[in-house]
Amino acid sequence: MKRLAPWIACLLLTALFASPVWAANSTAASAVPAVKDSSPSSPYAKAISTVTGVAISPLLGTGALGIWQNFKAKTPEEKASLPWYAQWTFIVPALALVGLVAAKDTIGAALPPGMKKPLDVLETIENKASGLVAAGAVVPFTMSALSKMIIAQATPAGDVLTANGLAAVQVGAIDWSWALSILTVPIGIAVFLVVWMASHAINALILLSPWGAIDAVLKGARTALLGLIAVTATLSPWVSAILSLVVILIAYLVAGWAFRLTIFGAIFSWDFFTLRKRRFAVAEKGENLMFSSNTLTDQGVPMRTYGRLHHEPENGKIVFRYRPWLVLAEKTLDVRLETASLGKGLFLSTIRSGEKTAFVLPPRYRDHEDAVARAYGIEGGVQDAGLLKAWGALKELFGGSSAHAQVV
Repeated sequence: MKRLAPWIACLLLTALFASPVWAANSTAASAVPAVKDSSPSSPYAKAISTVTGVAISPLLGTGALGIWQNFKAKTPEEKASLPWYAQWTFIVPALALVGLVAAKDTIGAALPPGMKKPLDVLETIENKASGLVAAGAVVPFTMSALSKMIIAQATPAGDVLTANGLAAVQVGAIDWSWALSILTVPIGIAVFLVVWMASHAINALILLSPWGAIDAVLKGARTALLGLIAVTATLSPWVSAILSLVVILIAYLVAGWAFRLTIFGAIFSWDFFTLRKRRFAVAEKGENLMFSSNTLTDQGVPMRTYGRLHHEPENGKIVFRYRPWLVLAEKTLDVRLETASLGKGLFLSTIRSGEKTAFVLPPRYRDHEDAVARAYGIEGGVQDAGLLKAWGALKELFGGSSAHAQVV
């Protein structure tokens, strides 16, 4: 079931991605104005939709939210009191950067992988940075506003508490929203992180993918989902909230898969832009950090688990040590490499067992493949590796159990 979870999630999301066009056409055809939902529970629905939408695409979502809040503010005083992300000094540069990314994706579909990959790495870093900003600013703003609405509905101005008829306290004059925010803000950030991690996995998949056309499809699907949430929010907050809850549930189900891809993207980006390979040396008599691949999935090690590979030359034993979620209790696995060899790719190299990939080496190992072969007694040596067959690469991209690793 765990192996099927990413595929099930992709199928569900694909069904949702087709809905924005249908929803937009239906709205235009009917020309029925949206009904404003003033029910007491409406703020909950709007908060869920806002947090989910921003998490799917932090920079685009934050810019769109800023434009909406700026548009709703009518007076100069209201505009001046808006948060920083609703000011044009942020909106214009943010959406300009979104436009540059879209142009990169459009042009990059026709570029060779080697020319587009540095731009993909830059976008991965941008997505991490904007996600951090949104988690630290937009989500707390949203949840704090929700807390104020809840308190305002629970204690309308004018309510009075009396004690034996001797004293009266004007409850409406006391702002208890800060206390409620202590509960709502962490919940909002947790939801944001789960959804953002699933969305950010797309950037990691793009780093693995050698085809610009696949990149465009993945990006288009993510943007379509964000558009669907925005469109439904204008029609009915609760429809948008239900859709957001479906997205949150799917993100939760694939959290482990998304977390491993997020770690992979972070390591790839760091190694690539810091030119880590120039300062790196393979520990030929120790342990080396790398990612597991499909050969170990049958032994209970999830795809792209980050861990240490240790070689014991005295008995020829190779052991993989790793911590689930990077912090849980350490696990070990004895690894058997049959007809082992090193595959040297353009950006990533791999340790192969027969025709399958056992481990994926981060970019820091580039040009150090001979040392890796010596460290683990790989008799097959180093062999140049290119792009594999399309179907095998697609299955590897989404973590298929029988896939071969994609070397780019």
